[in-house]
Amino acid sequence: MLIRNETKEDYRAVEELTRKAFWNVHVPGCEEHFLVHQMRNHPDFVPELDFVLEEEHQIVANILYTKAKLIDEDKNEKSILTFGPLSVLPEYQRRGYGKRLLEYSFQKARELGFDCIVIFGNPENYAARGFQSCKKYQVSLGEGIFPTALLVKELKAGTLAGQNWTYCESPAYEIDPSGFEAYDKTFAPLEKAYRPSQELFYIYSHSRITE
Repeated sequence: MLIRNETKEDYRAVEELTRKAFWNVHVPGCEEHFLVHQMRNHPDFVPELDFVLEEEHQIVANILYTKAKLIDEDKNEKSILTFGPLSVLPEYQRRGYGKRLLEYSFQKARELGFDCIVIFGNPENYAARGFQSCKKYQVSLGEGIFPTALLVKELKAGTLAGQNWTYCESPAYEIDPSGFEAYDKTFAPLEKAYRPSQELFYIYSHSRITE
């Protein structure tokens, strides 16, 4: 197993990997491969934290980070990280590759001086990696909105203590529908279908913590 930074020569393989990993998981089809394609050129992208994991000379997993920010009650901004997509080829899932890639990236993020990561994700997947509910850190989307799927990990203990924070995601995650359609046509066609995981995604992405 080898974890290394992604290179330009890896781009298409990583996008193919991402498409296979997310196809029909959240919605029929997926857009995550286009997200990977566009976010590499965004100013908030952090190339030092763009990693692939190889097994027997094949890329089987990938993770990308961008900068985001938290704003406190005095309008002070704090630079933080977010990541995603985290992609693992379907035949390699549930075998610890995602965990290894995450833990490696956490250490590299610390070395770069970052002290906090905030993501939108399934709590069932990330609680074991040290992520906790945004409500525990008073991190909201503003106006008292604490999404169930908004998760926080302090890379340095206590870095968010004593403040109320508003999370601002990078514009790198905004997808242009017209650009996506043209891009997706460059891939081999796959059948769109329903999976129960899509309902789980809907529930988590539309629910909030009220207490």
